[in-house]
Amino acid sequence: MLTNLLFLIAFGVAAAPPKPLVVVTTTTDLASIAQSVGGDHVTASSLIVGTRDPHRIEAKPSYMGRVSRADLFIAVGLDLEVGYENPILQGSHNSRVVVGAPGHLYAADGVAVLEKPEGGVSRAQGDIHPFGNPHYWEDPYNGRVIAQHIADKLADLQPANAHDFHVNANAFVHQIDEHMFGAAAVQKYGADKLWAWQSQGVLSQKATVSGWAGRMEPLRGKPVLAYHRSWVYFANRFGLRIVGELEPKPGLDPTPGHIQDVVNIGRQQGVKAIMQEPFYSDKAARFVAGRIGGQVVIMPASVGQDPGARDYISLIDTNVAKVAAAMGG
Repeated sequence: MLTNLLFLIAFGVAAAPPKPLVVVTTTTDLASIAQSVGGDHVTASSLIVGTRDPHRIEAKPSYMGRVSRADLFIAVGLDLEVGYENPILQGSHNSRVVVGAPGHLYAADGVAVLEKPEGGVSRAQGDIHPFGNPHYWEDPYNGRVIAQHIADKLADLQPANAHDFHVNANAFVHQIDEHMFGAAAVQKYGADKLWAWQSQGVLSQKATVSGWAGRMEPLRGKPVLAYHRSWVYFANRFGLRIVGELEPKPGLDPTPGHIQDVVNIGRQQGVKAIMQEPFYSDKAARFVAGRIGGQVVIMPASVGQDPGARDYISLIDTNVAKVAAAMGG
């Protein structure tokens, strides 16, 4: 009887599923993707919530407390969090998630980075990121890359659920593909071909698509203005031309002289839309819009900054819809 009881106890312990991994991310976008990939095997949450500028976050003790319990910490990287990531990690006293530890991940790894500065970088150039533009999640293709990268890391941390993580990541990637091109086009041509044609600017010549690409392809080559350089990846993916920014230099407030230059550019180029983050003042953007006959498009830069942007997929959906509506797509 005692032998059987010990066997049952040992068997029960061996058969017990691993506890869900605690994943803490810097942004809501990364938390949304991590939860989709991790499924029931993770609990993912972000430090930054609400309409916040991810460049300007304080290293609060509450953040350190949350990270102290994390199994995995995911940051955007490319120095977006340079002012607060290390203080939070060090203050958490959690050696599992410090930079270089198995429980730390920069989601930028594997992403094709845009706007890497050539030569030296100085503060005189404004808020320039020396490793490239960090707003890469605004390109839905990079959402696919991030998901696969997170799946690999979760599988390393919890091998027992590796299969589930990769299945979930593949399903998430397929969901992005179908939202981008439409289910019928993905089934007919395959996602890899569609992404390649779209990147080359020949999608409309090769395939009939719907989804995000279907709405945005007619706008390829059209000029837009932006407030900050948050939308470089979004514009690059959909073939929009950012012909000017309201910030005279990244991170600096608009000045009257610069705004007049932007007005002149907007008129000359026939700009119809100014892409504006919700956490910056829209006063300058509305002034320019009134002078050029365009629209200010308040676009959520992250999940949760608009009622429609409930998760990563709906974030891209919301921004595509807003831009297309303003520009007639």
